[in-house]
Amino acid sequence: MGIGSLTNVIASASVDYATGKTLSDVGTAMLSKTLDLQEAQGSQLTKMMEMSVNPAVGGNFDMSV
Repeated sequence: MGIGSLTNVIASASVDYATGKTLSDVGTAMLSKTLDLQEAQGSQLTKMMEMSVNPAVGGNFDMSV
């Protein structure tokens, strides 16, 4: 195996590593965004459920002087 072949192997491995790292980083970022979205939707669902149990709570204010 000559120097030229070894250089090509190292360059190819470097490109493969960089591509894999980039794909991994993209996947991690997408997972993070998905988790954020799921958390927001869960919070909204909780609020909707709370309102359906007691829809009149806070709707009226009676004050006597």
